[in-house]
Amino acid sequence: MSAATRSRRTVVLLLAAALSVAAAAACSKSDSGDSAAGGKVTITVNGRPPATQAFERKVFDQDVKDFEASHPDIHIDAKEGFMDPKTFAAKLGSGRLEDVYYVYFTDPAQLIARRQAADITDYVKDVPHLSALQPALLDIFKDGNGRLYGLPTANYSMGLLYSRTLFTRAGLNPDQPPSTWDEVRTAAKKIAALGNGTVGYADFSKNNQGGWHLTAELFSVGAEVASKDGDKWKAAFNTAETRQMLQTLHDMRWTDNSMGTKQLLEIPDVQRMMGAGKLGMYVAAPDNVPTLVKQFQGKYDTYGLAPMPGGKGTLIGGEGYMINPKASPAKIKAGLTWLQWKFLNPDRTELNIKRFLDSDLPIGLATPPTPDIWTGAEQTATETLKNKYANIPVKNYEPFLTGSKNLTGRLEPPNAQEIYAALDSVMQGVLTNSGANPDQLLSTAEKKVNSALLAVK
Repeated sequence: MSAATRSRRTVVLLLAAALSVAAAAACSKSDSGDSAAGGKVTITVNGRPPATQAFERKVFDQDVKDFEASHPDIHIDAKEGFMDPKTFAAKLGSGRLEDVYYVYFTDPAQLIARRQAADITDYVKDVPHLSALQPALLDIFKDGNGRLYGLPTANYSMGLLYSRTLFTRAGLNPDQPPSTWDEVRTAAKKIAALGNGTVGYADFSKNNQGGWHLTAELFSVGAEVASKDGDKWKAAFNTAETRQMLQTLHDMRWTDNSMGTKQLLEIPDVQRMMGAGKLGMYVAAPDNVPTLVKQFQGKYDTYGLAPMPGGKGTLIGGEGYMINPKASPAKIKAGLTWLQWKFLNPDRTELNIKRFLDSDLPIGLATPPTPDIWTGAEQTATETLKNKYANIPVKNYEPFLTGSKNLTGRLEPPNAQEIYAALDSVMQGVLTNSGANPDQLLSTAEKKVNSALLAVK
């Protein structure tokens, strides 16, 4: 998961339980009517940012006003928030779920299976630019028969974030970042040799973040974390590929001393190290870069971003919207009109870029307002605008954008947070105990994960 969405991920733990309660409720929910005064179709949508996110909220509210001005037959009743773990289950069960609701990429499969989203296949034929969306992103919102139940609006993938400054000081070429884990190990050792508390490579191992990163690292070498056997899921990480990955981390930590002595790290710890110029590399998504600059006094020109080492895969995530299964055809059409206009509208990319510039926000990363969701002419147009208005050194991050397209994107496993909690212990064992037994660690984690996967249907 990306740092920007990390804090909301705990809702995934509640989703499976909520769905079973909500399945019956969806069948009994009655539509409250489509029209507001004056014949307008009123739709409730969530995703309105909280007041603490001043820029994002201002943009959202202005977009609602502009949309309603250009679509006088649709009224947007916007609700604050995304997926609140304290209320989401109750909203599903009581029938108070919004007409258009936000989801993570890990949610659609279960929602579709439980019939908690409207089939929009027959409504999207005239949605502009739909065919230009990356097919892999659309597939996340499809069932086994190819029917479509939602639309992706943003995505991310993991890569290798590194310090160009430390690469240069260590005699490494910052324009040729590591492409294998052996190269990561070699680079980390040279960077750590700079001394003065410099760490070559850092990794997470606490609060489910260790399991999250280990999952990304396993995907990078083509390994599995969980696999489906018939109708059931089971752990799939107790393999030779996982042991090799753990051996690499063990050797960097204990043989090379390139990971530092302080462990049990999580996101802020590693970002602080990178912002202070004391860290060479760590696994991250592009949205880490503005966080390093805004919160940890980093500079855009000192960082680089490369695709995941290993060359076989990358963990992807993202977000999108689905529509309440009880929504009327009029509400479905209105909801799709809103989603396309607000989130999937290349004609508004330049406007959105200028709003970012006015607020001194970065242009040049594979993040909003230039997300990497398009193909064809739409992608070319977005890249052209990004390069035209870039206020950061785009070339530093170009290796990630081009290289990641050659990797297989892999979604997080089902019951991801419980799996990550089990794999945290594996990372902690390897990084805090030089004599840790990987076989024992993996065997213990495997039992916990198989237990967690019993609940997945």
